[in-house]
Amino acid sequence: MSLAVPEIVAATESALYPPIKRFLEAQGFTVKGEIGGCDIVAVKDGEPPLLVVTELKLTFTLELVLQGVDRAACCDEVWLAVRASKGRGRESDARVKKLCRMLGFGLLLVAATGRVDVLVEPVAWKPRANAKRRAGLIREHGRRVGDPTLGGSSTRAPRMTAYRQQALVCAEALLPGPAKPKDLRAQAPDAAAILQSNYYGWFERVARGVYKLTDAGRAALPP
Repeated sequence: MSLAVPEIVAATESALYPPIKRFLEAQGFTVKGEIGGCDIVAVKDGEPPLLVVTELKLTFTLELVLQGVDRAACCDEVWLAVRASKGRGRESDARVKKLCRMLGFGLLLVAATGRVDVLVEPVAWKPRANAKRRAGLIREHGRRVGDPTLGGSSTRAPRMTAYRQQALVCAEALLPGPAKPKDLRAQAPDAAAILQSNYYGWFERVARGVYKLTDAGRAALPP
């Protein structure tokens, strides 16, 4: 099974994200990047939903395998994805494929053209489930608006979580002047908790149940 797309994949982990995202979307998944420390989280509707985690690396490394081992307890399938080597890379080693089969991981190969090939299909084996972490991934996936972060990105910029998205909505709503959490609830359901906790230092209480935007909050808003 493979999926070809007309693009040249750069030598960065985040550049692997668009081809892998399209590959998973073609199989009916909703795909979002960088959730709960996972490069890619894909969810397919069902009862329960099918949860697939994909980790990205330019080459097949021990760190990639260890990431897959860590993720396996909180999802239904783990896929490891690497960029195709120009020569005979580690991904061509029969022992690598055997290791993936032993661990139950799928292995995807992304060519420089954007073509995605399945080298190993995931199997049914899985360790003891981590229900709490699984639920957290599904919750964050559902709450996050759109897909604001490329999977595999290593930028130092703050990760755009669902919480940060709502905090930015609150900050923008307070730009004209002070307001109460209930006035922001339609735009940000968690406005009360966000304003009260003030995790980012963007808000200041000026009266009982009334908040204003701080200079830090103004600076955090996009230009």
